[in-house]
Amino acid sequence: LELYSARKTQPGFSFSPDTPWQLQFEASFPYEETPDQLIATQEVKKDMESPKPMDRLICGDSGYGKTEVAIRASFKAVMDSKQVAVLVPTTILAEQHFRTFSERMADYPVRIEMLSRFQSSRKQKEIIKDLEDGKVDIVIGTHRLLQNDIKFKDLGLLIIDEEHRFGVTQKKKLKEIKKTVDVLTLSATPIPRSLYMALTGIYNLSTIFSPPQERQEVEVEVAPYNDKTIKEAISRELLRKGQVFYLYNRVRDIHRIKSRLEKMFPESKIAVAHGQMSSSLLEKTISDFIKGKYDILVCTSIIESGIDMPNVNTLIVENSEQFGLADLYQLRGRVGRGKRKGYAYFLFNPGKALTDEAKKRLQIIHQFKGSGAGLKVAMEDLQIRGAGNLLGKEQHGHIASVGFTLYSQLLTEEIKKLKGEKVKPSFPVQIELGMEARIPETFVPVKEQRMQLYQKIGEIEDKRKLLEFQEELQDRFGPLPPETQNLIHLLQIKLVAKEVGICSISENYANMIQIKFSHLYPLTEEKKEKIKSKFSKEVKTFPGDNKTLLILKPEKEDKRKLLFWLKEFLQKLKDVLI
Repeated sequence: LELYSARKTQPGFSFSPDTPWQLQFEASFPYEETPDQLIATQEVKKDMESPKPMDRLICGDSGYGKTEVAIRASFKAVMDSKQVAVLVPTTILAEQHFRTFSERMADYPVRIEMLSRFQSSRKQKEIIKDLEDGKVDIVIGTHRLLQNDIKFKDLGLLIIDEEHRFGVTQKKKLKEIKKTVDVLTLSATPIPRSLYMALTGIYNLSTIFSPPQERQEVEVEVAPYNDKTIKEAISRELLRKGQVFYLYNRVRDIHRIKSRLEKMFPESKIAVAHGQMSSSLLEKTISDFIKGKYDILVCTSIIESGIDMPNVNTLIVENSEQFGLADLYQLRGRVGRGKRKGYAYFLFNPGKALTDEAKKRLQIIHQFKGSGAGLKVAMEDLQIRGAGNLLGKEQHGHIASVGFTLYSQLLTEEIKKLKGEKVKPSFPVQIELGMEARIPETFVPVKEQRMQLYQKIGEIEDKRKLLEFQEELQDRFGPLPPETQNLIHLLQIKLVAKEVGICSISENYANMIQIKFSHLYPLTEEKKEKIKSKFSKEVKTFPGDNKTLLILKPEKEDKRKLLFWLKEFLQKLKDVLI
């Protein structure tokens, strides 16, 4: 929070408007840009030209043109004599980006270098010295870029490709780099924390949903492992002179898998690639596979991020139940990147019972297809499916136990502190009443509009703003559906609860509602006496417990009536305590 609030208050560098070279460079792009690509490019350049440091997340499926947007932003930074760092999770992806950036900028005096374990220590030292002297314009690298010996003369833009692949210590180092530089994050499936930051307005969000011309949808099959499926899938790909990724994520058994496939396909050339190989052998294997010297690559998830191989259009993942949702989606994006139709087979072990979470992940990856599916997958990961999850504690990663609305409030507080203003402490309010409370797709079909509305929820501080929000929904989209009415009621309950000092309301007992007070506003003996005198029968307090109240629910009330009753009760409680 301190980092992001500092970035909100400290001025960054305002890049100059586009130069003639910039326009010429963009016109040299050999493909036709998609509408979303052009919009994202304009949004990025507008951010760069503003005096505030840029924090933009570009969400787009694999192969939809995020890299070209990053290349144009990099070129713009270099035109203002600023350096660019492109941080990628794997050496293979670093190599690919280095090739792509170099080819695109070949006609211009831009020095691009790559830093990874593929290079000799002598070459690395030379690049590091030139970076510090300002002789290198763009450096592309893995976590090697985050080590202490890396210093920039004048870093102006940091591009992070697939942020979720970097660990906690690496991200800490990242934050030190990021204090006032412009930051562009690229992802097909942003991690919940990054998506949160986009939803709460800390990051700006650009989406690239329009597919490139002639792109076909990837056919996805989720099935138990069997040799027949594998044989049919690989045979079909080899018949059309294509290549296959066979993903098996355990290095110690990977050569056994290769032997099994060699027996199935004795005529085919099969190679193995994994992260424990020497850098020179791994580089040569991948390079030979790209050149078509092998038909099948048996590999670990080292291929997960961004590798562009248009001739590889069948992917088979063994033990797919062991992968996370974003990983499954990233893997799916490795095929179908050219004009040919791609096929992805996610096979699970039939001998083991799948956990509920694994079943759900495989169901989602099978269900979400077409353009923009990556954002839907990320949304599922974020669990925007009800006010309990949206406003409560069931969150992942960095903002765990804080909650959607509170996060933006905490950021506002942190900014006020930096400015020396007095701040009233905030606390999360968790509401768990087991009901659906959201803005459904049928009510607001456009994803971006739904995201903007969720962002506005994070800015609601009082009844007036809530009423304005409700009126805006009705004016723009018509009568509120039941789920959205529930959302409004829960937000009303939340506002009153916050005034009283309540941090949690849950339906934990058959006929009781449990209310917990924040440690900032405990239930004193004086408060307990006031509550007993007003609600002698329906409320129970506990000796020595300065947090908990139990409230007797009305009998046989449906969920909607329960909300009205709870609002009325909390209003009475507020009148007693304040």
